[in-house]
Amino acid sequence: MRFVGIDPATFTGVVILDANGNPIRETVLKGKGKSAPGGITQQQRVSLENQLYSVLMPEDVIMKEGIANGTQMMITTAKIHGGIESMITRKGLTFDEVAPLAVKKFVNVTNWVGVAGSKRQLKGTAKKKAMAEAALEHFGYQHPSNDVVDAYIIARIGEAVYRVRNGEDLNDYHLIYQREVIWSIVDPVGYKAYEDGKKKRKKPNKRPGKPAAAGSHTHLKEQQFLF
Repeated sequence: MRFVGIDPATFTGVVILDANGNPIRETVLKGKGKSAPGGITQQQRVSLENQLYSVLMPEDVIMKEGIANGTQMMITTAKIHGGIESMITRKGLTFDEVAPLAVKKFVNVTNWVGVAGSKRQLKGTAKKKAMAEAALEHFGYQHPSNDVVDAYIIARIGEAVYRVRNGEDLNDYHLIYQREVIWSIVDPVGYKAYEDGKKKRKKPNKRPGKPAAAGSHTHLKEQQFLF
């Protein structure tokens, strides 16, 4: 049994863990062939898919990252994801999908840093650096490729999901943000109810109306005016 993490993109990060969670393959797949500015050609995409197909083995447990909301070049991204999913299916395998925000959450990285009123969004190099530092802090893992680092975290999520589905206690994962990511994949309906409940508890109670002061001149509609 192997745990495979896939971070789909024009440069697709792939990390494979053995049954004990140790990395046995760390690579970035790039389609071969003539390139096109701002995208990926059909030739490159087919090459990328074939490379992934050759990497996968029977009984692999696969977790891939999903498409981020608001992704630029959506058509290109969707083609890459669709091709990768097709290769997994052709290999006779199945996969789970984890949202990009959940991948960050698993290692306690958010899209925003700073204090309220002066927060800034993590982008580009800063975001990649934060993920690399988080992987080192949580798992003692480091790699010069950011695509591989992301794929490693995705593989660790896949491993955790598999183990919980097969009897491991979710509470054995002591970090609440990791438990929530695992739970959201293992039991999406139950997790959604939990999240909805949290939102309701955060809503402030309606402010009660101001009581009428003693001696007020407010009259009921049917009260007669005695003057």
